[in-house]
Amino acid sequence: MKRAARQVIFYAILITLWVLLAKLKIWPPYIFPTPWGVLEALTGGFKDRSFWIAIAVSMKRMLLGYGISVALGMVLGLGVASNKFLEETMGGLLVSLQSLPSICWLPLAVLWFGLTEKAILFVVVMGSLLSVTIAMEDGRKQMPKIYGMAGRNLGARRFKLFWHVLLPASLPYIVTGLKQGWAFAWRSLISGEMIFVSLGLGQLLMMGRDLSDMSQVIAVMILIIAIGYIVDGLVFKTVERRLQNKWGLTPAT
Repeated sequence: MKRAARQVIFYAILITLWVLLAKLKIWPPYIFPTPWGVLEALTGGFKDRSFWIAIAVSMKRMLLGYGISVALGMVLGLGVASNKFLEETMGGLLVSLQSLPSICWLPLAVLWFGLTEKAILFVVVMGSLLSVTIAMEDGRKQMPKIYGMAGRNLGARRFKLFWHVLLPASLPYIVTGLKQGWAFAWRSLISGEMIFVSLGLGQLLMMGRDLSDMSQVIAVMILIIAIGYIVDGLVFKTVERRLQNKWGLTPAT
């Protein structure tokens, strides 16, 4: 209750400051809208179904691109962690590429695939692939070797050893990488959708900018933040909590 009360007080103060700044009219209303103006844009977007359509299209792209990056990232991460040659060659390249902003892949994607869905999908995959790969590699490396030795002594080999021993032991590290990969993929998706006209939340952002409708811009930004918060809270935090309790990292509730 104390935590909830603090959050309510914080956001109440934030909205109050927003209202005061809007009433002072330091900026024109079309540049700095009121909270009720943004709320009207939100309700209007859901009533005319434009927000529902944009959310559905963006999430479809997100799930497809993120799923591909997870599958490839797990294979690459295990390969780099298990092979000395790959670790000494590809390992350094992966770390270097991770520092490259995902939006930098967009010109390459447009040249290769044109202004198509494949270009956006490529940017999403590259935005999260490296995080997932490095997390998988770190999880495999930091896992105590005694787990693998114990599995082999009990008769586990190859796929069974990976599936029943190595993968479960690496999960705490992998989930952290998956969470980071989702955040990078989400940012990459919105950036890609903003570059060229396509159905999605990024397009609605640019449409609001083109129409000088800051209420719509802020409304779409709130939607993007809300979706990221919901996915993080309902999916990744739940998985992290269960893993922490299972591995004894936090007291079980």
